[in-house]
Amino acid sequence: MNALHTTDLARINADLGHDAPALVRWATGLGLRSIVTTNFRPFEAVILHMVAQAQPDVPVIWMDNGYNTEATYRFADEVTRQLGLNLKIYLPLRTRAHREAVDGPVPALDDPGHAAFTQEVKLEPFARALRETAPQVWFTALRATDSAVRAQMEPVSINPDGLVKVAPLLHWSSKDLYDYCQQHGLPNNFDYVDPTKGEDQRECGLHLQH
Repeated sequence: MNALHTTDLARINADLGHDAPALVRWATGLGLRSIVTTNFRPFEAVILHMVAQAQPDVPVIWMDNGYNTEATYRFADEVTRQLGLNLKIYLPLRTRAHREAVDGPVPALDDPGHAAFTQEVKLEPFARALRETAPQVWFTALRATDSAVRAQMEPVSINPDGLVKVAPLLHWSSKDLYDYCQQHGLPNNFDYVDPTKGEDQRECGLHLQH
């Protein structure tokens, strides 16, 4: 893959960091293997629409932890149909029923077993997705308002393994996202829960490891 130097990143972030569609066009124009990850949380249709418009066949990676709300599963089906997404679902190696029969319900956030739970239902499936799809560009719907960690990120960065991470919506507000959904007739989902985080402003580890 063509290496992106620090000076290139600084220029791209300065020039395109606040222009999400242009940033997506730039990244898809690199001609590299790309993925976009989703958890079908509120406003997730925005990143999916934006990237699919630029690259219709882009693999859309969903780590379905098995603990999503009914509304989230319906939303996932609706968005996938409406946008014709190339959805790739990655499941934990154990079903929810199997895990709960052996280990019980979701451990509390301060339970020592919570890290192992997160590893099993989110981090391991994502590592498997990366091995199988071998992307060079990773589109994510990260936003600076999500957490203190994400507030320090840049729209384009390079992971230690060389993966180019692109967060076109990093500087978008909820109003920006709402307006985009209205403009493009996109569905939304507000009945969303992430059992690995339990609350907003908490990191699950996915973007700390990658």
